Amino acid sequence: MDIIRLDQPNILVGVRPIGRVDEAALFASEVAAQGRAVTKVRRQSGAARIIARTLLGKLGVPPMPILKTQSGVPTWPAGIVGSLAHHDTVAAAAIAEKKIIGALGIDIEPNEPLPDGLIDLVATSREKWMYDSSLLQRRDLFVLKEAIYKAFFPIFNQPLEFQDVEIDINANIGYVTKGNCSFSIELYNSENVIGLAYQMGFDQR
Repeated sequence: MDIIRLDQPNILVGVRPIGRVDEAALFASEVAAQGRAVTKVRRQSGAARIIARTLLGKLGVPPMPILKTQSGVPTWPAGIVGSLAHHDTVAAAAIAEKKIIGALGIDIEPNEPLPDGLIDLVATSREKWMYDSSLLQRRDLFVLKEAIYKAFFPIFNQPLEFQDVEIDINANIGYVTKGNCSFSIELYNSENVIGLAYQMGFDQR
């Protein structure tokens, strides 16, 4: 597992290739909660939880199941906020202490161009004016908006469309028009593109 160093030092981020037997890392309750999920899904889920439990250990939290609510939001130990993500071959997780970071979301995608036809779906009119075609063809806006959704939904319990979020990469801010709120964002590019979104905890504002 690789630890990703970001500008916000209070958030721990890890990335790990998905292994052939990562489904074995799931607790029995996690397996039961997944019902009839296929092996690929269990494997991806196991890989993400291996990372999350390793990061939680750095905060002194013993290994425990990470289940999901009915809406699909992962449940975390008391005092912890976190997020899980994966694509076909790599998983990621981010965690922080809730007293410092109040909301947190992460997403990961392969460092490849967006599939054809998705720019108009992902980018707002203003974003298409702000950024050149090379950036718009990347997955940067996609992962940042997905990360914002994961940070936003547990607070507001509302779905978001890509057009509900506007990204200012230079200012490191993502603004959610639907919720009239903003999130700090960070982007990490390597063989994967990682988007991170967060809000500070109430006692840090």
